[in-house]
Amino acid sequence: KRIEIVVVSSGAISAGMGRLGLKKRPSDIPVKQAAAAVGQGHLIWSYEEAFGRHKKKVAQILLTADDLKNRRRFLNARNALESLFYYKVIPIINENDTVVVEEIKFGDNDHLSALVTNLVRADLLLILSDVDGLYSRDPNLHQDAHLIPMVEKVTDKVIAMAGDSMSGIGTGGMRSKVLTARTAAAFGTPTLIIDGHQKGAIQAAFQGEEIGTLFLAGKDPLSSRKHWIAYTLNTKGSLHLDAGAAEALLKKGKSLLPSGIKAVSGRFEIGDPVSCLGPRGEEIARGLVNYHSYEIEKIMGRKTGEIEKILGYKYYDEVIHRDNLVILE
Repeated sequence: KRIEIVVVSSGAISAGMGRLGLKKRPSDIPVKQAAAAVGQGHLIWSYEEAFGRHKKKVAQILLTADDLKNRRRFLNARNALESLFYYKVIPIINENDTVVVEEIKFGDNDHLSALVTNLVRADLLLILSDVDGLYSRDPNLHQDAHLIPMVEKVTDKVIAMAGDSMSGIGTGGMRSKVLTARTAAAFGTPTLIIDGHQKGAIQAAFQGEEIGTLFLAGKDPLSSRKHWIAYTLNTKGSLHLDAGAAEALLKKGKSLLPSGIKAVSGRFEIGDPVSCLGPRGEEIARGLVNYHSYEIEKIMGRKTGEIEKILGYKYYDEVIHRDNLVILE
């Protein structure tokens, strides 16, 4: 059976560190950028050599968060990847750490892999870790820790099991991988975390052996576009909702009307992503707004029929249409 794969690879900065004679991961941003620039070439050369032994072709794709936040560039990247699949080329994807400051500071390839899962509409996300999978407790500290073979849903309890540990070289830990599995599950893609250092682990996984930790896909997966809204875009502000509006969104699948908005936080424009906060301040949804923040401040708490009278014009009845709204668990 033919299987198409995409490799989301970290390691550009780490590869560059060795060639620059750095023993510790640098904290200075320009040094990180320099290490990434040196390491990216070495990294793709290593992949070319490894896959070349099996007569497989590879291609390097360097992405930034902006590439995926812009819907047109997101779709362009998807088209490019589909062309590579057509020519039986294996894409090697990494964040472009040489030019993207914020992603070097806060990003990691676990999160990127979840976004790529949506980008290519993958059937499985396979994460190669340095441990067997998710344990009930930190196995380095507790002898009674045991491997969790399957997770039906990523809850706060599951996230707590992962802790917040990470190595001194990379930027991701088990907590990051569990959150990545939750993001992939929302799109309808299961995630399997296995020990990448274990010989034959990948083959064992594809042969159906019980290995690692399997995170099941969500029962009601989001569409690709709604997954993009919820997990790829960074929110520009918040809308504080009353109990009635929150219930209309959560239980009735309604659009957000101005009457249910109590307050506006942040400054944003038409089409920007915002968070919708419930009565207790919890984030319950995300969506793309039909009005500027200053316009919403004028019409919040008012009925739809009053919008034109207040503003002198009306774009839409809804502040956020349900087609552009994603409910968060």
